[in-house]
Amino acid sequence: MIPKIAVPSLEEPPSIASLPDEPQLINRCHELVAGMGQLQFPLTFRVSPEPFPLSSIEIALLEKLGPSLLNFYKVQNRCYYESVKGILPQWVSQYLDLGKPQHIVEFGRMNRMKSALPGVIRPDLILTADGMFISELDSVPGGIGLTHLLNILYGKLGYSTVGGHRGMTEGFIKMVRSLIPETADREEVRLGLVVSQESEDYLAEMDFFVKELNRPGFSAHLCRPEELFYTEEGPFFKKGETLLPFSAIYRFLELFDFKNIPKMDLLFYASKKGKTTVTPPFKAFLEEKLWFALFHHPVLRFFWEKELGEESYYFLKPLIPQTWVLDPRELPPYGLIPDLYFRNKPVTRWEELFEAGQKERRFVLKPSGFSELAWGARGVRIGHDLSGQEWRSALEQALASYPNGPYLLQEFHSGKRVDVNYYDRSAESVVNMSGRTRLSPYYFTSKEGVHLGGILATTCPANKKIIHGMSDAVMAPCRVDQNNSVG
Repeated sequence: MIPKIAVPSLEEPPSIASLPDEPQLINRCHELVAGMGQLQFPLTFRVSPEPFPLSSIEIALLEKLGPSLLNFYKVQNRCYYESVKGILPQWVSQYLDLGKPQHIVEFGRMNRMKSALPGVIRPDLILTADGMFISELDSVPGGIGLTHLLNILYGKLGYSTVGGHRGMTEGFIKMVRSLIPETADREEVRLGLVVSQESEDYLAEMDFFVKELNRPGFSAHLCRPEELFYTEEGPFFKKGETLLPFSAIYRFLELFDFKNIPKMDLLFYASKKGKTTVTPPFKAFLEEKLWFALFHHPVLRFFWEKELGEESYYFLKPLIPQTWVLDPRELPPYGLIPDLYFRNKPVTRWEELFEAGQKERRFVLKPSGFSELAWGARGVRIGHDLSGQEWRSALEQALASYPNGPYLLQEFHSGKRVDVNYYDRSAESVVNMSGRTRLSPYYFTSKEGVHLGGILATTCPANKKIIHGMSDAVMAPCRVDQNNSVG
């Protein structure tokens, strides 16, 4: 059943006069830059004088997407456990467990963890001429604090952004409160938001976000893993000379990095013994990109359709690009790689793609998960951006990394051209840029449903094939374009 969505508050259209002149736009940018500066927020991107506009149809799709992705996670969870039991093909769980330490695999299979799912869901969607495509699905996403801050700053300029100035914090708090067991104190929740060294680039935004969460009955504290104290009763933080217990831990740290995280074994132990609630749960199999490949595999098609329900299945199907696991094992003579064609023939061996010409290499190569290369676009290679030799080498390297570090082959969908304005600080002017845009909606799950807290748009110059945060990118929250109903 698809949970009822909590529709974000969409306030009245901005009271800003239409068609502002350049001095007005520059003044807005000054206020935005000053607002970030006052909070010592690093400005690592280009500032737009206005939020990114989305049509009412695009907003409706994004509102529907959150509950569908929560449903997708629920069915992934069931798919994995049924594969472990042999009810579904065991190669499913075997793929998902590749390259992971046994103790992390076993932790994810614990009975008490079975129903636990990520509380924050953030897909990355590329805007194309044919609609939106999900390029990534992240349950430990950065950008939470940045999106919240931008919603506040643009709100002060008179804009009404998706989620408004409270959408991110209210959604996050509801998510955390829903995790607290009924036997615990729900009236006085203490959250520890733990940031690892590997995620240090996000420290400033998480510090800001934590301060915004504090209110009567809910306190949040930013911690390094090494700053946590542990007793038999669970994790604590030190306030003066007093140790205070955490009701819940939000782990802003990646599982693949566990060897470098101080006291990680103690956090595992506290979670295992039920001494605290950790979100997202320690389920490495839910942080794998190869779910996109499993979603499209013909053997599992009926399972997805039945468990997701026809509405969610056919809603998600065109949004999730075709993806394949780069498994180098030899197929039997009559075997083929499902739904993959090269020069109008089914592909039976990956080596057939070595000779693909530039126009035939419209694929993305990316590591699946449990790797420092699997986030931030670090390990992504775009096929038609490479020379023939580079493409072959990248494909060979990806195949050679199996089984310890599986890679994926994914259809490439080019983003459509979008015009945005940004503030050029050196020229003290507002400049128009033609680029390609990624949307990152933030969904928070709770017992009340799925809450869309805000949407961050990242527009990169058109000559950039990979869209992600960078100094040349224009980043802004999204608003509803009341005058545009066309998606």
